Formats: sequence, structure tokens, C-alpha cells
Amino acid sequence: MSARENREVRLTARPRGIPQAEHFSVVTEPVAAPGDGEILIQNRYLSVDPAQRGWANDEGNYSAPVPLDTPMRSLAVGEILESNVAGYRAGEHVYGWFGWQRYCVTTPEAVLRRVTPSRLPLSANLSVLGMNGITAYLAFHGLGDPKPGEHVLVSTAAGSVGSFVGQLATIAGCRAVGLTSSGEKAALAKARYGYREMINYRDVADLGAAIRAACPDGNDIFFDNTGGMIADAAIRTMRLRGRVIQCGTAANASWTPTPTGPRPEREILTRRLRWSGFIIFDHLAEFETAAAQLAELALAGKIVHDEEILPGLDHAPGAIARLYRGENHGKLIIAVD
Repeated sequence: MSARENREVRLTARPRGIPQAEHFSVVTEPVAAPGDGEILIQNRYLSVDPAQRGWANDEGNYSAPVPLDTPMRSLAVGEILESNVAGYRAGEHVYGWFGWQRYCVTTPEAVLRRVTPSRLPLSANLSVLGMNGITAYLAFHGLGDPKPGEHVLVSTAAGSVGSFVGQLATIAGCRAVGLTSSGEKAALAKARYGYREMINYRDVADLGAAIRAACPDGNDIFFDNTGGMIADAAIRTMRLRGRVIQCGTAANASWTPTPTGPRPEREILTRRLRWSGFIIFDHLAEFETAAAQLAELALAGKIVHDEEILPGLDHAPGAIARLYRGENHGKLIIAVD
């Protein structure tokens, strides 16, 4: 055993819907030395993501939920302190599945990519160069197939994915319109994230009418992170042969029982829409290439990335709920120490 002490944020109760602070506990225990084929990582920054809701509960999740009394599943960026694996060196930074904890003893299978040193801050590997930026890049270009002059509508436009989609749409020569939950976020997205128009969906009586007013010519691409009533309204503004990218379903707090609502199949048929789901973990082989392209854009000043960094692991238990309340300002990250 080493003399190091680990602090872990463990999932101790199974939530229904959005995890709250009471579903977690922070515990301290010694850190085991890495064995053969293992590396010891000291986490520097931990990610807070909407997908953690699904990993914490077992309601319609596409992957196995996090076992109780174990560190919350999370992407993180950290430094290798010790290595018993050829090719992995102490002092190297890596990005991967290291969990909500200070130290992680793991194998190379948990590493998604090596961190290439650059002028960007290390935390950028959880935002513009992490799951959020890479999701925006691969989903928008791979499923959206954008063309100059096309019209793009994005839900949660000021969020950790949507903030990049607006900028990528503008770079591609498209007209981007976003939806968000406050006037403050609408102003931010319009000023920084490439959006031509913004709609505060909480401040309109008729969301469909508000979208049609902001998008009088309809939309070729709808990048949806919410589902729910926003998707119900947006689908009726799509142009012929439009593309819908389903990247999230944040509007639904629970999938048990299955929610019901307006039926979209007539719109899909008559508008000849292509509606595709995107899960980032289907695209691990593309991480390195996408991260390199995003780093080039960021270093050239063509993409901005806003981050809100919470200081310390004690902020972790309530962080997912904070994200779903829309209280974050940019990508939500936890600084371990």
C-alpha cells in the first residue's frame, strides 16, 4: 500500500430521474500501488455531464448503471504518477474513464487518448477537446452533413455541446438559431457562440410560433439535446429532406413510465426527414483526429470554449442536479485539488 489517500465521490443510492446530492457520499481511503499492467493516475479535472443521469439510474439506460458504493463514472484528465505498462510514462497526461476521485489505479483500456501538450489549458481536454466538443464536431458534420447557406436550429444552445454546434455551423457557412432557458444565456450564445438569433423558450407563450418567427425559411438541420416539447415544436419547422440529430433527451426527467406526446411520424414522412441518434462512445476511434482538428480551431481563435470550474471534490455530489437546473455557465468541470 502507498501512503497516498484517495477521496472518492461514491454513488450510494439509486436515483429516479436526476441524481441529487443526497445520492452520493465522499469517502477517504488509502490508495493501492499499481500492479502489473496498471497505471496510477492523479486526476486534475473531472467532467460533469448530462449522461451521468443515465449512468446513475437504471431507467432506460443504454449501458450498465454505476454499481452502488463505487466512484461515480466520469471522464477525467489526469497525470500518470506511476506506470507498470510499457509506453505509459510518469508525468504524461491522459484523458479517460478515471471516475470522480482524486487517484485512479487502472489499465490502459480506461484511457481514451493521450493529452498532447499545447497552449490550451489542461481543462480544455474536458470541454472543447473532450466529449462535448468532439460530440458537437462528429455529430454535426457526420450526421448533419451541413452545406453553406443552410439553416440550423440547436436546443440547449448555450450548453456544453450546443455552444460548439453554433460555432461549427457558422464556420460551415450556415445560419444558426438557438434555444435556451434564460435571457442571460441567450445573450451569451448570440455574442460568443455564433448564433444569429436566440429564443428563450421559457419566455414565450407559443414556442412553435417563436421558432417560425426566428426561422421564417425553416430549418435544414435540427441538433436536439432535449427532446420533449422543444422537439415537438421544432420538428414542424423542418425543411424538406432535413436532418434531425438526436444527441440528448434532457427534457425528460425519467423514462419510467415511457413519456407520451405528439406523434412525429407524419412529419418525418411528409418532410422526408432523416432522424439519427448520436452516442459518442460509438466513435472512439475518431477521438484523436477530432480533438486535433478542434485544437487547431481553438488555437486559431475560431472557436471559444467557456468553462465553469468548481473548486474541489466536495462540489461533486450536487453538480449533476446543478447542470439540469441550467445553473452552469459553460462546460461544468470539477477541479480535484
